Amino acid sequence: MQFPVLKISALAVALALCLGGAAMSAPAKHASKGAKCRAGMADHPKRGRTAKRRRCARSARHLIADDSLKPQEVKMTPSSGSGHEPGPSPGKQAPAPAEEAPVVEEAPAAEAPAPEGEAPAAEEPPAPEAEAPPAEEPPAPEAEAQLPDRFFAATSFWNTPVAAGAPVASDSEAVVGALAATVENEMAAKAGPAINTTKYSVPIYTVPADQPLVEVRLESSYKAASLREAFTAVPLPPDAQPAFGGDHHLVVWQPSTDRLWEFWGLEEGSSGWHAGWGGAVASASTNSGSYDATAWPGATTMWGGSASSLSIAGGVITFQDLESGRIDHALAMSVAEVRAETFYYPAHRTDGESTNPLSLPEGAHLRLDPHLDLSKLQLPQLTLEIAEAAQKYGIFIRDKAGNVAFNAQDPVTLGSNPYTGPGGYFEGSYPRQLLSSFPWRRLELLVPEEPAGA
Repeated sequence: MQFPVLKISALAVALALCLGGAAMSAPAKHASKGAKCRAGMADHPKRGRTAKRRRCARSARHLIADDSLKPQEVKMTPSSGSGHEPGPSPGKQAPAPAEEAPVVEEAPAAEAPAPEGEAPAAEEPPAPEAEAPPAEEPPAPEAEAQLPDRFFAATSFWNTPVAAGAPVASDSEAVVGALAATVENEMAAKAGPAINTTKYSVPIYTVPADQPLVEVRLESSYKAASLREAFTAVPLPPDAQPAFGGDHHLVVWQPSTDRLWEFWGLEEGSSGWHAGWGGAVASASTNSGSYDATAWPGATTMWGGSASSLSIAGGVITFQDLESGRIDHALAMSVAEVRAETFYYPAHRTDGESTNPLSLPEGAHLRLDPHLDLSKLQLPQLTLEIAEAAQKYGIFIRDKAGNVAFNAQDPVTLGSNPYTGPGGYFEGSYPRQLLSSFPWRRLELLVPEEPAGA
């Protein structure tokens, strides 16, 4: 009776093996829901790793019927030592066979985790070096040098509000009318007026106390021994860039010494820096802002980067002005037609050539009518700030130029331009568009404090 039992047992084992093999080769029809979902997980080139197929696809036909899940071409990076070539270039993939599931590249096998309760072997750490003595605490970094709230003395003409009863010149209406007509002509020709920022502008380099000193050689036919001496040791940064345009202006301001240098025609050549002219101020915070004998030992009224002796650092719209939303000083302005052989204090000289009696002399002081209510004009922000400064402190004619122009700090020191773009200080407009709403005809020409020079 044992034989039949053995026979039946053998048959049972064989039957079990066959059923097991069939189960392993057949689709997982009776697999758990979790197993089915894992079968529908694969790398997808647009959805990232293990993106779940919609409804956990049960067949290759179902996968291909879903357009969003059709095989996407991905350029594979060959694995190191695998011998695999990168996939074909995009756009040349042949359609997948209708009855075959998309081929998914197998992910590399993950390293087996360490047996439970056993930490993975760590590399032996290197022998510790001999302990170094504690380093001395480094000194606190020096605070970054900043521009003053405004250049020159509080009593400077640049920083003194116009007196309420300041007398207006008898020819004011005619002179201002001629200026306004010039501005209107420039606007019609789209040539001005301007706010010089990146050309014919004023780069201002604020330097620390330990800035290395360099010589700026003065190339001029004038002896100017004192000016040459002032230029022998200038804390000029090696990467300094003068303004674009013919004047090549640049200002160096050193708060720690209260000294200021300014240059006209500044350039760097193979033999170093050189300039055509300029000036230096030994105590900027107490200086008037117009060159005379008080500026530096041996200084004269011929010094300065402008043609009028007015410092080119004065009247500039600085970044600090723009950030604060207020210009707390007078403005410098250039005009195309400058009166010949005449200048008004605080100017000490002129390069004017015009014989027109309605032209403005250098040093002329204009003021916006103090009775004008600026809040009712709906001016752009920067235009309003300029108008408020012109009403409180006024505008000084500093130089001759190709068109009417204010001067603003050159952004070359920033590495970016804060004036342009929708979020810039110009609000996405051209300067001439901003200045078109400035009330030019409400300006007044003031009587100079001192008699005109000639």
